[in-house]
Amino acid sequence: MRYESTRGSKIFQSSTKAIIRGIAEDKGLYVPEEIPALPLSIEEMKGMTYQQIAYKVLHTYFDEFSDEEMAYCIDGAYDSKFEAAEVAPMKKAGGAYFLELYHGKTAAFKDMALSILPYLMTTSCKKEGETDKICILTATSGDTGKAALEGFAGVEGTEIIVFYPENGVSQVQERQMVSQAEPNTHVFAIKGNFDDAQTGVKKIFADDEMKAKLADKGIKLSSANSINIGRLVPQVAYYVYSYVKLVEMGALKNGEPMNVVVPTGNFGNILAAYMAGKMGVPVGKLICASNENKVLTDFIRTGVYDARRDFHLTNSPSMDILISSNLERLIYLLAERDGEAVSRWMTALDQEKVYEVSDSVKEGLKNFYGGFCTEEETLDAIGKMWSDEKYLMDTHTAVAYKVYKDYVAETGDETPTVIASTASAYKFAESVAKGIGLDETKVKILAGVTDKATGFDYVKALAKETGVKVPLGLKDLELKPVVHNNVCEKAEMPEVVLGALK
Repeated sequence: MRYESTRGSKIFQSSTKAIIRGIAEDKGLYVPEEIPALPLSIEEMKGMTYQQIAYKVLHTYFDEFSDEEMAYCIDGAYDSKFEAAEVAPMKKAGGAYFLELYHGKTAAFKDMALSILPYLMTTSCKKEGETDKICILTATSGDTGKAALEGFAGVEGTEIIVFYPENGVSQVQERQMVSQAEPNTHVFAIKGNFDDAQTGVKKIFADDEMKAKLADKGIKLSSANSINIGRLVPQVAYYVYSYVKLVEMGALKNGEPMNVVVPTGNFGNILAAYMAGKMGVPVGKLICASNENKVLTDFIRTGVYDARRDFHLTNSPSMDILISSNLERLIYLLAERDGEAVSRWMTALDQEKVYEVSDSVKEGLKNFYGGFCTEEETLDAIGKMWSDEKYLMDTHTAVAYKVYKDYVAETGDETPTVIASTASAYKFAESVAKGIGLDETKVKILAGVTDKATGFDYVKALAKETGVKVPLGLKDLELKPVVHNNVCEKAEMPEVVLGALK
C-alpha cells in the first residue's frame, strides 16, 4: 500500500514514511493509493474481539508491518488501559445505537487512535532506520491534546508539544493537559481559538527555515492530529467493528445498511466512516452533526465552504472549529483524486476563506446529510435522554443525537443507526449537569462546597445525582498539580517550539 498527497505531487510514500512525516511534501494530506477492500467478510468477523478486527483492518492499510509488528502495536494499544473489556461498547438508547468510544485513559474517542499511534510511530521509525528525535506537534480543541500527551508521554525518542486555545476548553480538559508531568511533554495555551492554533501548527510544518533549524538539532516534526494517516486509519476499524456488532445483535441482517452519525469539527471521525463504507461495510447515510459553528452543515448542503463567519464558543467546545482539515481528504476522493483542483481550493481557503467545489464533488456530497444543533437544543437533548432513558450523554454526543432526530423527522429514514459517542459526560460536567436540571445551588449541596462551584465540583455532583461511574482518568483530577502554565500569542508559536526543544 502506497500513500499519495491530496495536492497532486504524485510522490508516493510507504505507510511507514507517511506515518513519520505526518504531512506531505506539498503540504497536502496522505491518502492510500486506493481504498482497500475488507480483509474478511462480515460473516467471518462475527464473534471477533475489537482487537482482532482492528488488527485485520489496520494491517490491510499498513501492510509493510510484519504480523508480529502489527500484533505488538494492537496488543500495546488496546489493553487494560481501556476500562471496558470490549474496548468500545455498543448501547441502545433513544432508538439508536451509541458506539461508546470514550472508555480509554482520557475519556474521549481520541484514545481509540492515539493509544496506537505511538506504537505505529516508533515501529515505523525502527523500520526506516530513523535516528532523529521525532517531535509531535499538535493543536487541540480539547481532547486530542490530552490523548496525544498520554500516548507519547515518556516514549523514547519523542517530544510532544500541544497548543490549545486559552479559555476554549473545559476546566476538566485543561487540567488533564496541564497536569501531564513527563519531561518530554510540553503544553501551551494560545491567545486565540482552535483555528488559530491549527493554522499556526500548519504554518510551522510548512516552514522550511524551521525544519532546517530543527534538523540541526537532530529533530523531525510529525503530527498526532488526524492529518496524520496513522491517526485516521485506526478510526476506520471501529466502524467496521460497529457493523459487525449490529449484525451480531440482530439489529440488522448482513448486507443491510447502517447509517452513521458523527459529531465533528475537523471531519476525521466521519471520514473514517466514509472509508469503512468504501472498504465494503454497508454504510447508508453519513450524518454530519455540527454545533453553531456550522460551516460543515452549510458545505454539505451547498458545496460552498465559507469560513467568513463569526466564531462561536459553545458548550460542545471540541467542535468549535471553522477550518476543517480532514475535509481535504474527502473532496480529493470525491474529485477522483484531482490534486490540482484540491490545491486550488485549499489555496482559496487559505487566502480568501472560501471556495466552491465542482459539480462532481457536490454529487458525491449527496451521500452525506448535514445538520446542526444550538446550545439550548444540546442541553434539551441531554435532559430528555436522561429523563426518558437514564442514558447520560456528553454535549458532543447530544449534538449528534439531536441532528439524528432532525434527520429522521425530515426523511422518515429509520435505518438502524450508529451514533459515535465521543466523550464521557464528565468531561463537560457543567453543561451536562445543567442539561439534567442541576443548578449551581444543588451542585454545591451535592459536592459539599460553599464557594463558587468548580468544574470538578460538577463532576462530583453529577456522579452523586446520576450514579454513573466517573472514569478513572478523571477521578480526583483537581488534586493533580499544574505542571504547564504557559500562555503565548499565536505569532509566537514558532519561537515557543524552538524554546521547548532546547
